[in-house]
Amino acid sequence: MIPARFAPALFGFIVSGLMSCIVTCIATIRNVGLGPETFGKWMGAWTLSWPVAFAVILVVAPLARRLVARLVRPEEA
Repeated sequence: MIPARFAPALFGFIVSGLMSCIVTCIATIRNVGLGPETFGKWMGAWTLSWPVAFAVILVVAPLARRLVARLVRPEEA
């Protein structure tokens, strides 16, 4: 098991991987269509976009958490 202190980075790693995978798949299919070259082009795009998405999530997630905290009211007990 991974220590709990790494949870935010692990969350960012998993979410960035899933989201970049889905987005690059859609963009690749839209740009080149479905064909024999689609998978290779998709994996090439994903390989480039995942590290970028991960870095962005590490920077943006704390800002997004603060924004959400300002936009919601605390639950009443």
